[in-house]
Amino acid sequence: MSRIHDLSAAEIAAQYSAGALSPVEVARACLERIAVCEPRLNAMYRVDREGALASARASETRWRTKQPRSPLDGVPVTIKENLYTKGDPAPIGTAANADLPPATEDAPPAARSRDAGCVILGKTTMPDYGMLSSGLSSIHGVTRNPWRLDRNTSGSSSGAGAAAAAGYGPLHIGTDIGGSVRLPATHCGIFALKPSLGRIPVYPPYMGRVAGPMTCTVEDAALLLNALSRPDVRDFMSLPDQRVDYSAGLDLLEAKGLRIGFLPDMRVGLAVNPEVRAAAQAAAQALQRAG
Repeated sequence: MSRIHDLSAAEIAAQYSAGALSPVEVARACLERIAVCEPRLNAMYRVDREGALASARASETRWRTKQPRSPLDGVPVTIKENLYTKGDPAPIGTAANADLPPATEDAPPAARSRDAGCVILGKTTMPDYGMLSSGLSSIHGVTRNPWRLDRNTSGSSSGAGAAAAAGYGPLHIGTDIGGSVRLPATHCGIFALKPSLGRIPVYPPYMGRVAGPMTCTVEDAALLLNALSRPDVRDFMSLPDQRVDYSAGLDLLEAKGLRIGFLPDMRVGLAVNPEVRAAAQAAAQALQRAG
C-alpha cells in the first residue's frame, strides 16, 4: 500500500469521498515528509505548517458534510515562490530582494488553489529572477535533486520539481517562459505542462510567462489545470473561460493517430550529449511504433 505522501491527487480525492482518509491526515503526512527531506533537498522557501493544518481542518469539515469545494478540496499543493501568496514575501529567487514586504494579495494561481479548497503547504524555491536553468539561488541556496543529491534539479521551478519527486504532496505549481516547468520535469522524472499563454492567469502580467502544473501523473496535472484555468481581470492576457474538463477521457487516450513533433537539435548552445540524443530518439521511435 502506498504511503500517504506518495498518493496521487486523484487517489486522495477518492479516499476523501469514501471517508477512508481525512485532509488533516494527508496534510500531516506531507508536512512530516517535508521535515524529513528538507535538510537534504532545500526545495521549500517557506513552509506554512499552521496555515496548512487550519486549511486541512476546514476541508475535513466540508467533506464530512458532503460539501467539498472541488474534487481537489483538501489536497496538498505547493506554489512557486514568485507566485504571490498573501502574507508571504516573493523575492523572485534573489538576495537583492531580501527586504521585500509580504504580498498583500494572492496571485491568480494561489487564489484559484484556495477557491478549490487545496491545502497550501508553502512556497518552493527558484533561482535568481527565474533566469537560471538550475537550482542555485543567492537567497535560497542550492536545491538538490531527490534522485541523486549531487545532481541538479534544473530550473527555474527547481523547488517544485524536487518537491514533486520527493513526495512533498501530489500537486505543485511552477512557472515557465523557456522551459522552467519542463526542464525540472525531465531532470526529476515527473510530469509538467506549459499551457497556452493566458490559460492560467498570472499577476503581475508578464508576456511569455505561464504558470503550469507539476505532478507525478498526467491525471493530477489535468485535475490541477481544471482548478487553475479560470480568467482573472488582473491579467489582460487571460483567455475566456471555456470550462473544459481536462481530465475527461484520459483513460481512452491512445497514441495512434497523434501528431508529435521531434526536435533532435536546437542548434543553439552546447552540442547535444550523445546519450541524451540516443534516449530522445529511442522515445520517438517507441511512439512511432505505437502509431
